[in-house]
Amino acid sequence: MAALQADVIAALSIDVLKGTPRAFDRDIHASRLHPGQQEVAARLRALLDSSVYPSDIRAGHRDCPKVQDAYTMRCVPQVHGVVHDTIKFVTTIITTEMNGATDNPMVFAERAETLSGGNFHGEYPAKALDYLAIAIHEIANMSERRLERLIHPAYSEMPAFLVKDGGLNSGFMLAQCTAAALVSENKVLTHPSSVDSISTSAGTEDHVSMGGFAARKALIVVEHVETVVAIELLAACQGLEFHRPNKTTAPLEEVYKLVRTVVGQWDNDRCMSPDILAVRQLLRDEKVWQVVQPFMDIYQQQMLPNH
Repeated sequence: MAALQADVIAALSIDVLKGTPRAFDRDIHASRLHPGQQEVAARLRALLDSSVYPSDIRAGHRDCPKVQDAYTMRCVPQVHGVVHDTIKFVTTIITTEMNGATDNPMVFAERAETLSGGNFHGEYPAKALDYLAIAIHEIANMSERRLERLIHPAYSEMPAFLVKDGGLNSGFMLAQCTAAALVSENKVLTHPSSVDSISTSAGTEDHVSMGGFAARKALIVVEHVETVVAIELLAACQGLEFHRPNKTTAPLEEVYKLVRTVVGQWDNDRCMSPDILAVRQLLRDEKVWQVVQPFMDIYQQQMLPNH
């Protein structure tokens, strides 16, 4: 669910950064055919379409002369989309693996025969988990760059590091450093384990999958992604404070309210680690998705045939 909720958080950041939803037009994405891309674009429309869910922020810059947004805003469907397609692919591989026989030797009672084979070889899950780590990492890669835009006054037109009294307070400066460090660490962890092999057992096991390492690395990468996306969500909610009394769309306001049940707005510097962990737990509990899903269902019922 981290990837699905990352779509929601990206939508909030886009509105807070005064981005345009026109890049998510249905016809743009239908022309490229990739299912994940089209699904992400549909979710963004459901969250940002002001004809159904008006946004005061969007209304305030509707006539601005800017032609297009940065890649990390307008290319969310293209980048997040392939992540979702990859997750589906990996799910198929792992589900098939879990339901298959990987014993050696294989005992076929109906044939009264025992055969040695290679079903134990872990190349299928190893390759799939390497692919998963590479794909899900891009969620954090995009998220951290949107976070940079949120805290940078030249991009956001908000106070530096999203805090009043800058200089006395460092705001989200170190939170962005944390996100950047995790993203950089992921770049090492996403090196594929399954491209490696070493011969053992006197040359009998002369090609191995390294699937165990692929699985451990994938888990670490996913945890890093959850943390980075949680930091973006905190920053987007803090950025929304600087737009008040203007509001974002109804579903995204519900996300803001959810976050504020566990984390208050940032007025003066405090230890941010508890805030990050609290919001990361919201993501793990799928709370962000739960609060927006009813709004998205309503949108799909009302607008999908026309959008």
